[in-house]
Amino acid sequence: MLIYESTQATVHEEEVRIPAPNEVVWVRLENPSPDEVKHVLGDVFKCHPLLVEDAIKLNQRPKMDTYKNHVFLTFFAVSEGLEPQEIAIVIGSNFVITVYKDKLPFIDQLYLTCQEVPERISHPGVILHAILDRCVDDYTVIVEHLDDRLDNMEQSVYLNPAIRIAQDIFQLKRIMHQLRRVIVDERIALAAIAHHSFPYTREEDNVYFMDVMDHISRVVDSLDIFRESLTGLLELQMSMKSDRMNEIMKTLTIFSTIFLPLTFIVGVYGMNFKIIPELGWDYGYLYVWILMIGIGVLMWYFFKRKHWF
Repeated sequence: MLIYESTQATVHEEEVRIPAPNEVVWVRLENPSPDEVKHVLGDVFKCHPLLVEDAIKLNQRPKMDTYKNHVFLTFFAVSEGLEPQEIAIVIGSNFVITVYKDKLPFIDQLYLTCQEVPERISHPGVILHAILDRCVDDYTVIVEHLDDRLDNMEQSVYLNPAIRIAQDIFQLKRIMHQLRRVIVDERIALAAIAHHSFPYTREEDNVYFMDVMDHISRVVDSLDIFRESLTGLLELQMSMKSDRMNEIMKTLTIFSTIFLPLTFIVGVYGMNFKIIPELGWDYGYLYVWILMIGIGVLMWYFFKRKHWF
C-alpha cells in the first residue's frame, strides 16, 4: 500500500496495515484472491461482511453503500473493447482501497503520480476524485471514438446505400445501451457525493466532484444523441434503398413501355399468313424500322415532357 505521512508530507510503500492517525493510505488490490480480499478488508480494515462479499464477487451495478466507518462505491472503467470494468472502492477517514480484476493502466499511472506528487494522496477525497475523474475522462474518449465511427458509417451509407451496415448499427446500439445504463447509475452516485455531506471528502473538493458530474452528464447526453442518430441512420438507409429500388423499377418500366408497341408491330408482321400486303412492298422492311424508331422517339419525348425520368 502507498502511505502519505502528513507531518513530513512524504510518501512511501509498506505492507498492508492499519494506518496511523497522521497517515493516509491507498491500497490497490489487482485481481486478488478471495482470501486476500477477506484479509485486507475484513481482518485488517474491519469492513462490513456485506462489503467484503461485494468486493469479492465484483458483479454489482454502480452504487454507493454507507456503513458506520467507511463507504463502499462501485464505479466502472471502460476497456479499449468498450467493455465496462468494475472497480470496487472503499473509502474511510484516512484510507482508500481499490479492488478490480483486469489490469487498469490509468490506476497504475495514478499510483506513480501519487508517489511523485505527495499532495495527490494527502486526503481520501483527493484520491477518490482522481480515480473517478480518470474514469470519466476515458468515457469522453470513448464518446469521441463513437462519434467518429458514426460519421464514417453515415458517409458509407451516403456513398453506398446498399452497404451491409445493419449488424454494426445494432452492435453499437447494444454497446451504447450497456454503457448508458452503467453511466446513469454512476451519475446518481456522483450526485450523492457532490450535493450531500459526504463524510470522507472536504468541502472545498465538492466543486471538483461537481465538475466530474457535469462531464458524465455530457457523456450521457452524447450517448442519447448517438442512439437516436443510429436509429435515424438505419431508417435513412432503408429509405435510400427504397428510393433506389423505385428508380430502378421506374427505369425498367419505361423501357418495357417503349418496347411494348414495338413488340406488337414485330408480332403482327411475324404472323404466318400468306397474304400480308406490306410484305410485298419493296421498302417494307425499311418502313417498319422507321415506324418503330419513330414510335420509340415519340414515347421517349412524351415521358421526358412528363418528367418521369
